[in-house]
Amino acid sequence: MSSEVEKYHEEEKIGKTYDFRVAKRLLRYLRPYWKLVAIALTLTLFTNVLVSLQPYFTKVAVDDFIVPQQVDGIWLFAFAFFGLFLFRFIFSYIQEILLNMVGQRVMFDLRTEIFTKLQHQEVAYYDKYPVGRIITRLTSDVDALNELFTSGVIDVLGDLVVIFAIIGMMFWLDWKLAIASLITVPLLFAATNWFRKHAREGFDRVRTRNARLNAYLQEYISGAQTVQLMNAESKAKKGFHDINDDYRQANIDTIYYYSVFYPLVDFIGAVGIAFVIFFFGAEYLMGLSAAGQALTVGILASFIQYSLQLFQPIRDLSDKFNVLQAAIVASHRIFILLDLDIEIKSPEQPKKRGRAVGDIEFRNVWFAYKENDWVMKHVSFTVKAGESVALVGHTGSGKTTVTNLLMRFYDVQKGHVLLDGVDVRDWDLHDLRSNFAVVLQDVFLFSGSVENNIRLGNKNIDDERIRWAANEVKAADFIEHLDGQYQFEVHERGAGLSVGQKQLISFARALAFDPTILILDEATSSIDTETEQLIQQAVERVMESRTSMVVAHRLSTIQKCDRIMVFHHGELRESGSHNELLTTRGLYWKLFQLQYSDRDRQLPDGNAPPGLEPASTGRV
Repeated sequence: MSSEVEKYHEEEKIGKTYDFRVAKRLLRYLRPYWKLVAIALTLTLFTNVLVSLQPYFTKVAVDDFIVPQQVDGIWLFAFAFFGLFLFRFIFSYIQEILLNMVGQRVMFDLRTEIFTKLQHQEVAYYDKYPVGRIITRLTSDVDALNELFTSGVIDVLGDLVVIFAIIGMMFWLDWKLAIASLITVPLLFAATNWFRKHAREGFDRVRTRNARLNAYLQEYISGAQTVQLMNAESKAKKGFHDINDDYRQANIDTIYYYSVFYPLVDFIGAVGIAFVIFFFGAEYLMGLSAAGQALTVGILASFIQYSLQLFQPIRDLSDKFNVLQAAIVASHRIFILLDLDIEIKSPEQPKKRGRAVGDIEFRNVWFAYKENDWVMKHVSFTVKAGESVALVGHTGSGKTTVTNLLMRFYDVQKGHVLLDGVDVRDWDLHDLRSNFAVVLQDVFLFSGSVENNIRLGNKNIDDERIRWAANEVKAADFIEHLDGQYQFEVHERGAGLSVGQKQLISFARALAFDPTILILDEATSSIDTETEQLIQQAVERVMESRTSMVVAHRLSTIQKCDRIMVFHHGELRESGSHNELLTTRGLYWKLFQLQYSDRDRQLPDGNAPPGLEPASTGRV
C-alpha cells in the first residue's frame, strides 16, 4: 500500500489532552439524568460499605464462635451474614440497571448530536475525511463512553469508598497491623503510575489504527465491484493485511502493559499479606497488641481479607483508569468533530426566503477547492427564469462546480453567486436548497420502499403526486411490475435495480418535489437509447416552466436547450445556441466533431449539423 493511501486513511494523533476539561465536559451529558445517577451512587455507597463489613464478620465468627466453640447465637449470626450478602446483591442489581439505563440514554443523546452535526456539515468536510473514520466516531468512540458511564465514574467513587472504609476498619482493629498492611501501597501507586503513563499512549494508537481500519474497509467494500473488475483483489488484500497487522500490533503493545501490571499488583498484594502474617507472628509471640490485648486468629483472618479487598479496588481503579483513558481519547475525537465550525450555514437574518423565481447570475466568480488552485476564474453569466442552459466542456472544466456553488455546497472565494438578485449566502439555506432538484449520474437510493425514495420524508408529497411523477418520467412502467409496486423494498444503494431504473426513480423524485430550478448532471448517461428518448420527452415538458441547468458530455442530449455554455479550464469560453456555436467553429464545434464520425454525423432529425462539412476520414 502506498504512502499516499496510508496518509489518507491514517488518523491524526491527538497528543496531550487536558483530561480534566474533557471529563468536565462529559459530565454535561449526565445532567439530564442526575436523579438516576444519584440513586445509583447512593446504592453504590451502601453496597461498598457492606463489602467492607465482610472481613469483620469473619473476625467475629472466628473469635466469638469458632475458637471458643460457642454454639449459642450462631444461627442468628449466620442469618445476619446471609442478610448482608442478600442486601449487597439487591443493591448491586438495581445499581447495574440504573447505570446501564443512564449509559444507553447518554449514548442515544451523543449519537443524535453527532449525526445532527454531520447532517449540517458542509460537503467539503466529506471531501477531506473518509466515511469509515466518521463511522468510528458514531460507533467505537461512543461505545467507549458508554463503558465510562456504566462502569467507570460510579465504580471509581465506589472503589474509593471501599478503600477508605477498609483502611478505617483496619486501624480500628489494630493500628500496627494496619501500618504493616499498608507498607506496600507506595509500590502499588508507583506501578499504577507507570501503567497509567504508557496505557494512555497505547489507547491513542489503538483508536487511531481502528479508525484507519474502518476507513479502509468502507472504501474497499463499497468499491468491491471495481476491485474485482480490475483483478485487484491481491492488492486490496495486501493493503488490508498491512493495516490489520498494524491494528493488531497496537493492541498487543497495549496488552503488554496489562500483562505486566496485573501480575505485579498480585505480587505486591502477596508481599503485603506476608508483612501482615510476619507482624502478626511477632505480636502474637509477645502476646500483646497495641491496645494491650492479645491479637486473635480472627483479627489475622480479617486483616488477610482486608488486605485482599484493599488491593482489589486499587487494582480496579487502575482498570477503571483504562476505561477513563479510552473514553478520554474517544471523547476528545468526538469533541473535535462537534467543535468544528460549520462554514456553510444559514445567515442569522437572511435577506431572502421562500420560493425563488429562478433568475441566476454569476458575477466575476473565482473558486478553488484548495487554496489558490483555481478551478473557476472570473466566470460571469446570467440565466433568466424558465430558461434552459446546458453546461459542456472537458472533464474538470468546472461544469459541476457551477451547480455546487449555486446550491451553496461551497462558498466562492471571490465574486458573487446570485439567485433572484440576492447572493446565495444571504438566502435562508433551507429555503435556498428547497428550490432545487438534482438528478445525478451516480444515483443514490436509500434502503426502503420505492415510494419513500421518491418522497424522501416530505409529507407534502402525497401518493397521487408520486404516481404522477413516476408516470411523467415513464418509471411507472417498471415500478408496477415490481413485487409490491411502490412498496417494493429497495436494498442498500438500490441493489437489485438496474442503473436505468434507479435513474428513472431519481427523475420521479426530482419532479415530485416541484423545484424552481432543475439540475441534471449527466443524468441520462447510463440509460439506453429507448429509455433516454422517453425521459427526454418528460424532461422537456417539465423544463418548460422551470429554470434548468443541464451538465452533459453527450451533446445529443442538450441540442434543444435555449443556450449552451462552454467551459474550458475553469473559464466560460463560449455561450449561445447549438446552431450558433457550431457556426462559430470554436470549442463547441471541436467537441461536436469528437463525438460524431462520418457515419453518424447526422442529427436526430436527419439534417447535417450546421458548420460541419463531411470529412473524408474518421474523427477529427
